[in-house]
Amino acid sequence: MLEYRKLPHGNELIGTLGLGMGGIQNAEPDEIQAVVERAIENGINFFDLCAGGKSVYGPFGKAIKGKREKVYFQLHFGAVYKENGEYGWSRNLKTVKDTFGWEMKTLGTDYVDFGFLHCIDEESDVEDIIKNGIFDFVKELKEKGIVRHIGFSSHTPAVAHKLLDTGVMDLMMFSINPAYDLECGDEYGIGTNSERAALFRRCEAEGVGISVMKPFHGGQLLSEKTSPFKKELTKNQCIQYCLDRPAVLAVVPGVRSLDDLSELLKYPASSTGECDYSIIGEFTPESAVGNCVYCNHCQPCPAGIDIGIVNKYYDLALAGDKMAANHYGKLTVKASACLKCGHCDMRCPFKVRQQDKMQTIDNYFKGV
Repeated sequence: MLEYRKLPHGNELIGTLGLGMGGIQNAEPDEIQAVVERAIENGINFFDLCAGGKSVYGPFGKAIKGKREKVYFQLHFGAVYKENGEYGWSRNLKTVKDTFGWEMKTLGTDYVDFGFLHCIDEESDVEDIIKNGIFDFVKELKEKGIVRHIGFSSHTPAVAHKLLDTGVMDLMMFSINPAYDLECGDEYGIGTNSERAALFRRCEAEGVGISVMKPFHGGQLLSEKTSPFKKELTKNQCIQYCLDRPAVLAVVPGVRSLDDLSELLKYPASSTGECDYSIIGEFTPESAVGNCVYCNHCQPCPAGIDIGIVNKYYDLALAGDKMAANHYGKLTVKASACLKCGHCDMRCPFKVRQQDKMQTIDNYFKGV
């Protein structure tokens, strides 16, 4: 069964498996519509329309007609389309406004669930959207109820923090996969392991959800020939890895056809073993060692400790979440119950010394 997670700054329940429309623009209109309809029939309710090209909007609008209240989607303010329908981007306010008007008309809707500031990767991008009035335009639409939630897409932790500093963000689209987080990715895997982890923890602490792009590292992780680790991972493993990261609501992989969608739809029915990504422990670099991602590969704990949630509340407390200590205090089994048996240490993909961590966490919360 597909899991649904609540948007922290809202009541929307988002399916953990979403769908990106950026790779389907070359399919026939009927197939595009069929992909969206079949996705909805199988419980997928979250879509990203960026980079799909003009050809995607008409079929998508037809697919959601009569089902608008069942779906949530992201529109990107700054993603525009050329005369031939090809995707591009712009910081010109009039172009952005014209594109948004066309999108809403073609989709047949009078509101968008998530209005995204598009591709904010450099500090200059932040300056441009403010100077050119794009940020104010999106905020005005939010005040009118035309945009329900404001978000942004980025690849750069330092720049993402600047958007979070505004205090108006509800959702962040970010590139997450093992290659990026273990510092073995490409130019889009920006930031060290610790910088990326700190960003995700901040989002969790402040109630900003994350939708994930590039979960398969552009498909490279799915083949040992192209994987930076020289070992292939499955789609299920990559999806589960992303969903175990802090603040993540949904993974939004792209599809090119109905066949691609069929492959993705195997995930909700997959077993725990099929999603187990502990193999990455074999190639975790020293820079990533010791970083708990709450994946619970260490379970079951003989003492009954939910090691992932204990680590999560600890990290949230360090990130400034004032409620974290209260949540920790309500746990039936706390870090103090650790038997120091070593079971968790042996199973951790990130080589966390959980025995030592439990002692640290116990000491911390006793002092709060």
